[in-house]
Amino acid sequence: MSERSRCKWCNLKNTAYIKYHDEEWGVPNFDEQYLFEMLILESFQAGLSWECVLNKREAFRKAFDGFDAEKIATYDDDKITELQNNKDIIRNKLKIRAAVNNAKIFLEIQKEYGSFREYLKGFTGEQQIIEVNKTTSPLSDVLSADLQKRGMKFVGSTIIYSYLQAIGAISSHEEECFMYKGK
Repeated sequence: MSERSRCKWCNLKNTAYIKYHDEEWGVPNFDEQYLFEMLILESFQAGLSWECVLNKREAFRKAFDGFDAEKIATYDDDKITELQNNKDIIRNKLKIRAAVNNAKIFLEIQKEYGSFREYLKGFTGEQQIIEVNKTTSPLSDVLSADLQKRGMKFVGSTIIYSYLQAIGAISSHEEECFMYKGK
């Protein structure tokens, strides 16, 4: 796996990270379940490394009911306390509460647009952007502002830029990387 040239940030000692880099990051995936999972995981990344979040992904999946937005939207204080006590995930109370809040808004957006993908399409036109060495863009600024206006938390422009990379709306593989698409 590691004989290929990859983006400098990819820790070649972490097989989960290599797999994520090679098979997910920058690869378009607009499955509703995946869109929600990445939104939740990216919000937990705030102030941390993606590798830290990725290493806890399976624990998150188990703790957050397989990233089922409908279930998460109904979490009560007891469930939030249970999550805060789960040593296998990131136990930040504000981020956990944001996940519950964001699940509700995600469902509202799905209802309004028919799917979250359709909502995103209004911003991206379903055209993949190829750019490197950025942490925000006009696209992430506008999408972040709209999500915040709707009441989502932990969706600043940098987090949303990372989210767009995760779902493949933006491909930021470095020029030396075997995944680089060029222009």
